[in-house]
Parts: sequence; C-alpha cells; structure tokens
Amino acid sequence: MKRDSGYNTKQKEKLLDYLISNKDKHVNVQTISAYMSEEGTPLGTATIYRRLDKLVEQGVVRKYVIDGKTGACYQYIDSQNNCHEHFHLKCIKCERLIHIDCGHLKGISEHIFAHHGFTVDSSKTVFYGVCSECSGADAE
Repeated sequence: MKRDSGYNTKQKEKLLDYLISNKDKHVNVQTISAYMSEEGTPLGTATIYRRLDKLVEQGVVRKYVIDGKTGACYQYIDSQNNCHEHFHLKCIKCERLIHIDCGHLKGISEHIFAHHGFTVDSSKTVFYGVCSECSGADAE
C-alpha cells in the first residue's frame, strides 16, 4: 500500500479546502490549478482530475457536465444541502450558484413527467442568467 507524502496530503487538503470555500460556485480544473499554484502547492491537471473523480465517487463533490465541448465543473456537496430535490440558478456574471426550492419549478417537473413521460434530474438542472446582485435589481 502506497503512503501519501506530507506534501501530497497538504495538496489534497488545500484542494478540499478550496472546494469547501467555493461551495456556492461551480469550479473547473483550470481555476483549481491556478489557485493551487498561487498557494504554492501546484498540482498537475491530471492529478486534479484524478482527485476530483475520487471525491465524486465518495459523494463529496458533484460533477456537472454542461455539454460535450467544455470541461466539467465541480461543486462541493454541503452535508445540509440535498441537490437532488431542488433546481439551481447560475449567474453568468459572478458565477454564483444559487440553490432554489420552489413549488413552481417542482410543478414544471411534474408536468414534464405527466405530459411528456420524461423525468427531470433537478440535481443537474441549472438555469443560467444574471442574479439580482449583479443586475442591481431586487429579487421578487
């Protein structure tokens, strides 16, 4: 069995700390890599991908694949946050991810199933737009 070196463990801890501190955002490997380099604990992208894949398998991180052209995004799963039961709003300006529990959206899922025979996975459903802070408008 291979033991982790102290440096490797420090890198893993720093990666997890970064994900936790950015749990309200979707982050990509390039962003993580830049942060790790700035912090003096650089990690190669292949290593970051491997570590993220392990965290996804462990249920600590959620992986979002938007389309087949852009890289995946990742998000730390807060123990109090059950993403399987609500939708997400993603601000295209500040990149903040907002978890939203809304009866109207649940109704959309129910309609889609009842009338179209399709089950929506709300944990992977993200609506893109501009948040009230970035638009300067009050949320209704």
